Amino acid sequence: MGQQSGAGWVGRRREWALVLVMLVPLALMMLALDPIRQDPAYHIFADARSYCGVPNFLNAASNIAFLLVGAAGALFCLRHPVPGAARSWTVFFLGVAFVFLGSGYYHWAPDNRTLVWDRLPMTIAFMGLFAGLLAEHMGARLERALLAPAIAVGIASVAWWAYADDLRFYAWVQFAPLLAIPIVLATYEARHTHRRYLLYGLACYALAKVVEFYDREIFTLTSHAISGHSLKHLVAALAGYYVYRMLRLRQPVGAPLPDAGRFS
Repeated sequence: MGQQSGAGWVGRRREWALVLVMLVPLALMMLALDPIRQDPAYHIFADARSYCGVPNFLNAASNIAFLLVGAAGALFCLRHPVPGAARSWTVFFLGVAFVFLGSGYYHWAPDNRTLVWDRLPMTIAFMGLFAGLLAEHMGARLERALLAPAIAVGIASVAWWAYADDLRFYAWVQFAPLLAIPIVLATYEARHTHRRYLLYGLACYALAKVVEFYDREIFTLTSHAISGHSLKHLVAALAGYYVYRMLRLRQPVGAPLPDAGRFS
């Protein structure tokens, strides 16, 4: 009885830690920061070259990486339902795939109006990732309660930005689930192998934000071969690829390796 209540207390601590990670940054941003407006300079990219009548060609074409990763992941989840969070991982990969359309449309005519369609699939992917991460570590039943509201919150964050020109809510939706990844991995026992691939993906996404910031510098450094923004698309798609590889390679913890008997 004492062990069970102790385990329950530890579980509640972990859950409260996640709640704090999710809600405290939002509360601080909404209470302590003024509304964050969209900088018009965001729409000015180092590489604005057009090819075959397509403006901002490389910034648009580099989104093909999202389509490839998203389609591969979604097909894998549909053909091999992932135990515990099948719907969430499918939503994640569908969101990644639709970034190809949304971001491609945005780069055809970059402005706040088209940027909405770039950000919508991204928030859906973030929320699918978050719901999948929690459902796999806190119980499969959580997915049924969490996935749809999480997607609604993601969409609402983009709608709020489009309406009020305030990025605080959207920034929270983008980064809070990513902050939850190391906390979940550190505090919950692994049920499957290859969880470290989530950290690889997190590192890739962080790198994508860095190269995006140095858009013009990378364009100059590479002698105009590729800009930081185009490189951002490739590195961010690599983050999704690591999630795909995790799902393909993993086994239940404690299960024998497929070729273990060969060397026994």
